[in-house]
Order: sequence, then C-alpha cells, then structure tokens
Amino acid sequence: QLQASGGGLVQTGGSLRLSCAASGRTHSRYVMGWFRQAPGKEREFVAAISWPGMKSKYADSVKGRFTISRDNVKRTVSLQMNSSKPEDTAVYYCAADSTSQAVRTTRPDLYDFWGQGTLVTVSS
Repeated sequence: QLQASGGGLVQTGGSLRLSCAASGRTHSRYVMGWFRQAPGKEREFVAAISWPGMKSKYADSVKGRFTISRDNVKRTVSLQMNSSKPEDTAVYYCAADSTSQAVRTTRPDLYDFWGQGTLVTVSS
C-alpha cells in the first residue's frame, strides 16, 4: 500500500515536497515512480528511481526542477518540486513497479501498485 501526501497550493516559482509512504511489500526493492494527471488529460510520467536509489529518470518537462529520492529505511519516496509552473498543476500519484529494480518504463500501465494521489495547484 502506498500513501501520498504533501500536496497543496504553491505560487509560480515556489517549492513543494511530496512524500509517499509504503507499507506491506510495496517499495521493497522496487522501482518507485511519480506520475501526475491534470484535469482532462491522461496520466503522465514525472520521475522514477531505481532500487536502491542510484539512478533516476525524469520527464523532460520537469528535468532540472524536480528531484526524486528514496529513504529505504523509512520506506518513503519523495518528490522535491522547485521552480513550479502553472502547468505542474495536477493530482500526483506515487507508484511502484514490482517487476524491476532498474527503471525500465515510463508507462503508467506497467506500474502495479498505486497510491491515492495528492493534489498540487500552482497559482500564476
């Protein structure tokens, strides 16, 4: 089970930190990722991190602004959002790919565990 938190309202250019806590078997030696879904749009890849955390992958739209990290002791995954833009407004979901320890895909349908989502609103 995955529980995302940290969403809220932030001004353009501001920062926000999302966190995802895992329980049960999720997060254990799995790739962890963040996705987002804006109103009327499909769910899209944001970032993913390998096990145990040496490699990460980012969508071009967030590269250089967002940073994904994981704490394998606390079993959490975080997404640090800096230099936020109005187009970052979306519901953000954390997810796990239990089939791999290396980031192999950005397709949301290939991630098999999902959190409930947390809303991020960036005001202009």
